[in-house]
Amino acid sequence: MANLPAHASVVIIGGGIMGCSTLYHLAKMGVTDAILLERNKLTSGTTWHSAAQVRALRHSHNLTRMIQYSVDLYSQLEQETGQNVGWIQKGSLSIATNTDRLTHIKRQEALAHAYGIDAKSISAGEAKERWPLMNADDVLGAVWSPEDGRVSPSDVCAALSKAAKGLGAKLFENTGVTGILTEDGRITGVETTQGTVMCDAIALCTGLWSREVGAMAGAEVPALACEHFYLLTKPIDGIVGNTPTLSDHDNHLYIRDDSGGLLVGCFEPMGKPIAPGILDESFEFDLLGEDWDHFEPMMELALHRLPALETAEVKMLLNGPESFTPDGTFMLGETAETKGLFLGCGMNSVGIASGGGAGMNLAHCIVHGHPAYDLSEADAKRFAPVFNSVEHLMARAPEILGTHYDIAYPGKQLKTARDLRAVPLDAEYRKAGAHMGQVYGWERPLFFGKTSEPVLKFTRPDWFENVAEEVKAAHETAAIFDASPFGKIDVTGPDAEAFLLKSCAGYMARAAGSVIYTSVLNARGTFESDITAQRLATDHYRLFVGTNAIKRDLAWFTRAADGFDVTLTDVTEDWAVLGLMGPKASEIANALGGDLDSIAYFKHAESTLAGLPVRAARLSYVGEAGWEITCKSSDAPALYAAMTALGARPAGLFAQTSMRVEKGFCAMGHELDSDTNPIKTGLDFATRKKGGFTGFEALEQSRADGTTNAVISLVLDDAEANPIGHEPIYLDGKIIGQTSTCAFGYRVGKPIALGHVSTPVTDGARIEVDIARQMHSATVTLGPLFDPSGTRMKV
Repeated sequence: MANLPAHASVVIIGGGIMGCSTLYHLAKMGVTDAILLERNKLTSGTTWHSAAQVRALRHSHNLTRMIQYSVDLYSQLEQETGQNVGWIQKGSLSIATNTDRLTHIKRQEALAHAYGIDAKSISAGEAKERWPLMNADDVLGAVWSPEDGRVSPSDVCAALSKAAKGLGAKLFENTGVTGILTEDGRITGVETTQGTVMCDAIALCTGLWSREVGAMAGAEVPALACEHFYLLTKPIDGIVGNTPTLSDHDNHLYIRDDSGGLLVGCFEPMGKPIAPGILDESFEFDLLGEDWDHFEPMMELALHRLPALETAEVKMLLNGPESFTPDGTFMLGETAETKGLFLGCGMNSVGIASGGGAGMNLAHCIVHGHPAYDLSEADAKRFAPVFNSVEHLMARAPEILGTHYDIAYPGKQLKTARDLRAVPLDAEYRKAGAHMGQVYGWERPLFFGKTSEPVLKFTRPDWFENVAEEVKAAHETAAIFDASPFGKIDVTGPDAEAFLLKSCAGYMARAAGSVIYTSVLNARGTFESDITAQRLATDHYRLFVGTNAIKRDLAWFTRAADGFDVTLTDVTEDWAVLGLMGPKASEIANALGGDLDSIAYFKHAESTLAGLPVRAARLSYVGEAGWEITCKSSDAPALYAAMTALGARPAGLFAQTSMRVEKGFCAMGHELDSDTNPIKTGLDFATRKKGGFTGFEALEQSRADGTTNAVISLVLDDAEANPIGHEPIYLDGKIIGQTSTCAFGYRVGKPIALGHVSTPVTDGARIEVDIARQMHSATVTLGPLFDPSGTRMKV
């Protein structure tokens, strides 16, 4: 065995598809002293038994773009390396056996067109022609995607590693990692069975074992293995050559040929978790027990779809472990806890499809400090610490396996690992019939007045009238919106102002008593966050960040604070925030003894409500007058009781989103991300033109390049239309953009949306929105749809 080097710029741990792809791309980017450590042999974990389907379409543009990169990479690797990767491009066929699934796959077809993927609807008869062995009696329709394919996982990894070694990178098999060295929260080296290697960064690509290896470096990596099954048969009549992949997601199945027989895999409704420790270092090219009892329900469904299975001779029922995360998306990027530790794991059974593009993006993170394009939905820092609990992972991971083929209904919520974090008013909200949704572990009310579980659908939702009443209250009387789960970061110290002037693009030097809206930008001038700040004193600010962004944003600010005399403190759980909004908000505040009317717009002040000390900030996220009122978490129940006794009623996130979209307010993860900047989103007014902040130079260049606002508001003509987000926007028959956030606009009286366009459009322009392959006419507004002057929220 070759000797380990004393030092490597980057050490990759794990020799599966993610490790090999990351090594290859690091070498391509010039990091030729990178090394890969595999404790057994390459591909000996999950990769070798992958069904290896490569289906490009995903729910977002950038995840789709990432897999398109994989497709391109795999199809050219043989030419680059001489190593055959077994690339077979026979397409995929997604069938629907109920009307909601048909809507779902037609929404996917619409997305495919927006993302430049060839996909088209076909009839059940045409589907039968492409898959003659299929029973198509109950098929309503299908979508055909000719560019999809599959590869040989081991051969892909062999090609990637061969190319990487040709560029100077090194691989060491039979070299287990026994420890990870850190100093002051930063990676310094790796201890192995063959010696110690000092390094600047680690790429953790350890699949099934990622949680345990991450813990060696003090990092949280919430991923858990589940059993995953597919059936292999011996050759059968009717299988000639290679077939498309058949996706029968209503029956939880995927099907294709394999060596003249059939491969029938499943993502059953509830999987089987594997407790940590069961898969130890001896688990190499290994499988778990067949478990026919567990597979039997899936087998019955497969027999219905493929009658030829009745006489087929079974070769084996393969049971191979796969790792799953709490939300079904992989983890990529630097951890919050340990600088220099980068994750490329938790692939949720799409490792081969994602591996090429994910490895490229992970290498890009290591070399450049960020992925090649926005992948915030896969950010390694997105999970609340509570999700790293084995108990919660054991409950959640099996459900995630089962949701792999779910219909993407609006409003869908996961059922397991719930009630992990309660807002201060949890009991009050449940008494008011709140339907809860989970965000960063918090249970937040989506709407109130629930009398039974809503039936999920693509048409007008069951909660439509509930939300209408909540918006009506905010518009005509008073409503309470709970912002308590928003992250709150206190910045204190003599350099507080200087630090925030550097790290934020907004006017952070305003006097104490000010509320400041600001973008937080990276060196590229694009969004890292979008926050409000309250200046409490000369040396004290409180930053309010997104509910699911606290871990990411706290890490960002902490690393930006190097060299400044400041202290950053997460005070999220100390304070409750209640937004009292509506025409009667002032009347209620006065009745409770608070002099809030004297607070100017975007100012804050201390006061007393119902005998309780509060800080009231005059601003509005919903376009109605009111205050965001901060109080001690323990005081929230008494304050809420006093407000509701005077006629205020609680309102949930669905009402807030509707009102936000009517006002044209952009939000992180929807209209704002690291691919766009304040100029493109109409938020340049809130940036300092004299500069002095991170990203200023890039923003100046964007301005000089003639960049303009690309966010538009839409009102659809058809009051019964139900856009839910990501729908393609057409102008004169050509796709010019996509919707981002959609809702019903109760104050407008029609379905509404925010969206991004690549082609400038005029105010009042007529466009079309593709909702599941049905075109809906809409009118463009450049600016807010409701109260464009903002008069109502400033009164």
